[in-house]
Amino acid sequence: MPFALIGFMLAVWYENKGFETKLFVCVLLCMIFARSAAMAFNRLIDARFDALNPRTATREIPAGIIGKNQAALFITLNCLLFITTTWFINKTCFYLSPLALFIILFYSYTKRFTALCHFVLGVGLALAPIGAYLAVTNYFSVIPILFSFIVFTWVAGFDILYALQDEDFDKGNQLHSVPAALGRKGGIYLSTIVHIITASLTLSVGWVASFHYVYWIGATVFIALLIYQHILIKPNDISKINMAFATVNGIAGIVFALFTVWAIYLT
Repeated sequence: MPFALIGFMLAVWYENKGFETKLFVCVLLCMIFARSAAMAFNRLIDARFDALNPRTATREIPAGIIGKNQAALFITLNCLLFITTTWFINKTCFYLSPLALFIILFYSYTKRFTALCHFVLGVGLALAPIGAYLAVTNYFSVIPILFSFIVFTWVAGFDILYALQDEDFDKGNQLHSVPAALGRKGGIYLSTIVHIITASLTLSVGWVASFHYVYWIGATVFIALLIYQHILIKPNDISKINMAFATVNGIAGIVFALFTVWAIYLT
């Protein structure tokens, strides 16, 4: 959602397209419907594995709180609502909506055959700034694509760290992930490299777009929180993964989005 906001405001102010409340609401709804469908789909097809994993056994489907048919109906409704909403945005978004849904839903299958599943998740979330920008302009541009690369590497990097918790479970159940393939140290090392790329892209976007100096404040905080995330997680101690994954990343995304939008307005 934060990067979708960046993509939208980038088109409105940086490209001088003008703000439309109806369009803004439609973009927000698309983000909500797509994310809801993707999360529910992941829970549905992973229900068997979630039931076997002590960390996830209390999730709604394996715990019996929500039935599989209910989950399937919820997914279908959100997919239909997503596609319907794109119709009210523009034809380009409408025609591309099935592809967007395929990518974000397909991610849930990838852990069954490739350790690159984290990067597929990154691709899915990276659609946010491009999609929001496309909703306003109806064409692609370099700057929102660069923001998408930031999302791609940022998400892939922290998802690798999150998967450290399930290294042994994944190995025992023939599931694929970077930690299962490279081990804890290898996973942390690769995540670090990916996040170094994230930091480099963050600085590059500010330079290419010539944003107001406010952007650099947000970029500095964002990169600092990336570094802090890696300080929290060590090869011999991954007890702070939830704090790094949920809290630190949540703050990082929101702060970066707010400062970037502010900078776009001032540029």
